[in-house]
Amino acid sequence: MAEVKSDIEIARAARKKPILEIGAALGIPPEDLLPYGHDKAKISADFIARQRGKKNGHLILVTAINPTPAGEGKTTTTVGLGDGLNRIGKKAIICIREASLGPCFGVKGGAAGGGYAQVVPMEDMNLHFTGDFHAITSAHNLLAALLDNHIYWGNEQNIDVRRISWRRVMDMNDRALRSIVGSLGGVANGYPRETGFDITVASEVMAILCLSTDLKDLEKRLGNIIIGYRRDKSPVFARDIKADGAMTVLLKDAMQPNLVQTLENNPAFVHGGPFANIAHGCNSVIATTTALKLADYVVTEAGFGADLGAEKFFDIKCRKAGLKPDAAVLVATVRAIKMNGGVKKDDLGRENLEALRKGCANLGRHVQNVKKFGVPVIVAINHFTSDTEAEVQAIKDYVATLGAEAVLCRHWAEGSAGIEELARKVAALAEGGHSQFSPLYPDDMSLFHKIETIAKDIYHASEVIADKSVRDQLRNWEDQGYGHLPICMAKTQYSFSTDPNLRGAPSGHAVPIREVRLAAGAGFIVVITGEIMTMPGLPKVPSSEKIFLNEQGYIEGLF
Repeated sequence: MAEVKSDIEIARAARKKPILEIGAALGIPPEDLLPYGHDKAKISADFIARQRGKKNGHLILVTAINPTPAGEGKTTTTVGLGDGLNRIGKKAIICIREASLGPCFGVKGGAAGGGYAQVVPMEDMNLHFTGDFHAITSAHNLLAALLDNHIYWGNEQNIDVRRISWRRVMDMNDRALRSIVGSLGGVANGYPRETGFDITVASEVMAILCLSTDLKDLEKRLGNIIIGYRRDKSPVFARDIKADGAMTVLLKDAMQPNLVQTLENNPAFVHGGPFANIAHGCNSVIATTTALKLADYVVTEAGFGADLGAEKFFDIKCRKAGLKPDAAVLVATVRAIKMNGGVKKDDLGRENLEALRKGCANLGRHVQNVKKFGVPVIVAINHFTSDTEAEVQAIKDYVATLGAEAVLCRHWAEGSAGIEELARKVAALAEGGHSQFSPLYPDDMSLFHKIETIAKDIYHASEVIADKSVRDQLRNWEDQGYGHLPICMAKTQYSFSTDPNLRGAPSGHAVPIREVRLAAGAGFIVVITGEIMTMPGLPKVPSSEKIFLNEQGYIEGLF
């Protein structure tokens, strides 16, 4: 049996084209590309502005079942499908998120795909890339510094130090910083107060960058950030302490989408990276809308399972940007479905049709949920070598009972050649004009009713549990004019419930709300449920322990 190469080995052997050549194939002239080396570049705001009158291509969303330790390969399928569409003669661009350093050194790994369906340069993408996350971290923390400085020099805005809502961020998993006391050490260091850190991908600045249409819109949204409240409970905005201009300056280059390529030299826009379990889980609006002007097909992904990523893609990103997806691809694996059916990870290599059929309930729930948005859906079975013909057929038979189709895909091992069938069927689905997309709830529904609608219609919960203080807070925001905003649920990605150990398709459970946050700049309400953390911790054995430079100076252990 031939030795299976690691993702990083495959990526390192890629025959990349100069990035200016990739841009030229899209009609982007050299003067509108800002190169970062030879294999990545940013696309100028002027070029993007010149595309706005052009017709849109077809938008394809790739989503998945609930993630398991067995792996699903959603990004791998996104990349493979983009390559597959190009292989069959369609002009396609892939739009994915940038990787966060925290998960790379934690447990989740990177975000560049895998096997022979990857975006390169893999090492750069999973580490510092073009510095976008550093810029977002800096802009966020500049606002935090200006806030504390404003209070130190007399507090002209009369900010109540007990009601400061703006925390700091860093792009690393560090549980020790979740709750801290700052400004210790005496008068010269300010007024001591409780505060803490979130991970950069949970930052409202990240969400704002990913939802802004241009620099002017970005600056307006940054100014709308609520940083705290006065003693009369009136909000204090970032613009009140004159932070919006300087923050925009720090984000000027970060606002420009990044152009890279797949292993097969097809274009990929990689831009922005909010998590889907604690933020809205999609790449930037500006990258997606620009790609739609340059290609016949745009293949994009939404983080984690469809209960989080797809719901937020439809209800937040598409609503805000006026996007209308033509089709959705739901990624599943035999292994992950069996795990949802109760099989332990060590036993996944053995055929188990009973567990597979039981686990299919999770897949079925996601298919039905996507259909609630009026978007036609097709299932991609991401192939593993341990899969048996009987198991694959069982999934195909089950999906057929849902009025959909499942297609076996071998892109991880074979690249675009292994996903041609899916590419042809997705193209036919998108071109068929069957999409009747609409969000799950209207803008004018009450905030708590929106939360209940997501919990009951998508999670199949029986009730939402919220203290009076949470309900009062939501009503106050409605009185202040924020009632039209969509909801961004912060929930575990591992289950339809708020219990990460409850696999399959549970129903009748309760969704407890721990906290609600107003992201006035981004334009949504964050609802934190269960035990979800906006600053993750590292596992007992983090991935960083296996990452090092070898004797040749190459990175090992990154995946």
